[in-house]
This record gives sequence, C-alpha cells and structure tokens, in this order.
Amino acid sequence: MSKRLRSSEVCADCSGPDPSWASVNRGTFICDECCSVHRSLGRHISQVRHLKHTPWPPTLLQMVETLYNNGANSIWEHSLLDPASIMSGRRKANPQDKVHPNKAEFIRAKYQMLAFVHRLPCRDDDSVTAKDLSKQLHSSVRTGNLETCLRLLSLGAQANFFHPEKGNTPLHVASKAGQILQAELLAVYGADPGTQDSSGKTPVDYARQGGHHELAERLVEIQYELTDRLAFYLCGRKPDHKNGQHFIIPQMADSSLDLSELAKAAKKKLQSLSNHLFEELAMDVYDEVDRRETDAVWLATQNHSTLVTETTVVPFLPVNPEYSSTRNQGRQKLARFNAHEFATLVIDILSDAKRRQQGSPLSGSKDNVELILKTISNQHSVESQDNDQPDYDSVASDEDTDLETTASKANRQKSLDSDLSDGPVTVQEFMEVKNALVASEAKIQQLMKVNNNLSDELRIMQKKLLGKDAN
Repeated sequence: MSKRLRSSEVCADCSGPDPSWASVNRGTFICDECCSVHRSLGRHISQVRHLKHTPWPPTLLQMVETLYNNGANSIWEHSLLDPASIMSGRRKANPQDKVHPNKAEFIRAKYQMLAFVHRLPCRDDDSVTAKDLSKQLHSSVRTGNLETCLRLLSLGAQANFFHPEKGNTPLHVASKAGQILQAELLAVYGADPGTQDSSGKTPVDYARQGGHHELAERLVEIQYELTDRLAFYLCGRKPDHKNGQHFIIPQMADSSLDLSELAKAAKKKLQSLSNHLFEELAMDVYDEVDRRETDAVWLATQNHSTLVTETTVVPFLPVNPEYSSTRNQGRQKLARFNAHEFATLVIDILSDAKRRQQGSPLSGSKDNVELILKTISNQHSVESQDNDQPDYDSVASDEDTDLETTASKANRQKSLDSDLSDGPVTVQEFMEVKNALVASEAKIQQLMKVNNNLSDELRIMQKKLLGKDAN
C-alpha cells in the first residue's frame, strides 16, 4: 500500500473496523465478511483486491483511496442517505449482522441491483441518456474530481465513448491533461489505451507528447494487462515494456513427432478462433487466474481459528448475465483444470496472443488484433456476439473439455520442461515457480481438509449441546 490505513476507516458495507480488502471498480474498502459476498458476485460486479497481500500498481491504489476518502460510497448508498426517501424499512448492514442472509442481501441490492443509486428521470430513449452522460464524462475527466466521474459511470456513461464532434474518447482527454487517476478509473471501466482518435493518435501518444511519462508508461501496462497478468501467474515476472519487451512466454514444444493427434487438434482449434472469440477466451482465462490467486490470498489471510465455511468459498467463476449460457458454462469448467493443465492452457493463450499481435494469416485487421491486449475490465463494454452460436468452443462442451484436458496432459510436461524466450527467465527459475505453485495447491487442499474436519467437530459439538438441552 502507498500508506497505512487510518484507524478511522471502516467497511463501506457494514461499517466494521479495519477493512482489509478493496472493491476497485466501486472505490470502497470492505471487511473480510463483506468481501466474501463481493467475490461470489463476480468481477463484473466487484473487482476485489487485498490491501496488503495483493500487488498494486501505485496509482491504481491511489485512485481507490481517493474515491473512498471523497465519499464514493455515497454514490452506491444515495437513497439510504436521503431523509426524504422512504425505503420500505431498508437499512444499511451493520457489523453484528450475519453474513447470510443479512449482509449478502444488502450487498447484492447495493451493487448488483443498484437499488440505492440515484436514478435519473425516465426518458423514452435510454441511448440518448447514455450519450449525454458520456459527453459529461468526456468533459469531467480533465479535472481531478474522480467521484463525479464515478457517479457518471454508475449512471451509464461509457468509458470508451467516442465523441462524434471532438473525435476522441475520455481517455484521450484525461491523458492529454495528465490526469493519471482519471485514466486508472476509466481503464477499470473498460477504456482502451490503444484506441485511436480522428487524428490516428492513441492516449499513450498524448501522454508522451504532454511530458506525462509516468502516465504513458502506466497506459502501456494497462494495454498489456491481460497478457502481463497471465505471464506473472506462470513465472512471477512481467515484461519490460520500457525496453520494448511485451511478452514473456514459456514456449510450448511443437514437435509433430511427439504431439498426439488430440493435442495437435486442440492447438489448431485455438489458433483457428476468430479474434473476437479468442479475446473472450483470453478474458475468461484471466478471470480464472484472478479467482485462483484471490482464493490463495483469501485462505492465507483468514483466521483459521474460526471456520472458513462453505458460504465463503467461490468454487468456480460466478455467472455473468451479459454472457451467453454456453460461455458461462465454459467459464465454470475452467475450475476443473488442475494446476498443470491450466498452466498449459495459459501458455497456449500467451503464445497465440503474441502470434496474433505480430501478424498472421489467421489474424484479422489491426483493430481486431488490438482487442487481445485490452485490459480485462473491458468485459463491461464487450457485448456478446452471435449468442446462438457457441462462444467458447474449446471449453464449453463436455466433449471439447475432454479434448482440452487430454491435450493438456499430452503437452504439459513438454511445456513445463521447455526453454523460455522473450525474457530473462531460465528453465530452472520456471521449474522453481512451477514447484512452488504445486506446493501452494497442496497447501490449499490441506487447509480445506482441516476446515472440513473442524466443520465435522463443530457439528458433533452442536449435537451434544442439543442433547444436553433436551435432557
């Protein structure tokens, strides 16, 4: 963290003391219990990070702190704070409330249904309202008033809105003005640093021209956030973008003499995906990486003297209603992949992302290639296309899951033992990280086993107490 939390800071949802998690896209700090509910909602509702045990880009944390300190929570609880509003007995959760159903119901109403957000007067054409809000956002990002921009975003303003008269996006404006915290907020809500304005310039170009070097470097990181996160998950390092290195990839062995037919078919299937479907797959794998890493932090930071009950576990990616049922099913099946199989899939995603960016007969236009590098928060702005067709062929069906799993088993030893390229990562270093990952998985399983034993003991004690009461 850039600074220690002050003792006066409390959970935005229940007012409990010493919140240890943040909801990045909501601009709030939350306690462990409320965080367990946030995690179950999915990243499309709340993107959570631990304040101390998760690595933070400094300006991203500063953005969240600024929003929290400037009362961003009042955006999500507007009508609860209005004395004139009659909320049918609705009240804010408090620390003594049970997680289920009390805190969970309140948090879902607050963030999922936006039940307490200030509503604009009804209009016949919602698209006109969104366009007006987006134009206001376009003007507001010149200033440092983050909460005004968050309020506009909460009402429906589009972070990647292309202004028809001015020929640019809010991120172009923020970058030209050197507003790095506004750029962080816009990126969280889906703004793309690679978007060109009517003059063919990107936000990165404007930041560099204005001498805002820290902002320019951060925008490049945001542009490559998806592939950077996947690479860091595998080998604990990120590319050196300052020196033009944009990928670190453990190379897959690709000998046709050794690869099984199933393995070659799975790899060919991934390569044949359109850029749009490949982007969706990459974003889904990113979400699964986030789920697994957050689970590891969650288990490591919980007080195991109190039971980690089933209600706090997120066993697979929560459903995103904006996605097709086929894609949601595929996303959930990613949790079935063991550590080795999932690492193989991540390597394949990284390899194909690099291939597509560098140009290939299988790649589409330059604009489509840039989609691969969008920050994962673009899930808010990417609309599902061709919902009647399978969106996620390589994982969506049971048949294809078996194909992917078989291929992963055939490839995983080759991929984990192969040389590394595109970065200063040795085979020995990668093997060390791989072994550490396996050890972490084993530790998590051990903790879950201990938790199950504690649950059994608790039930036995409860039965004994009930027996005594009956006597």
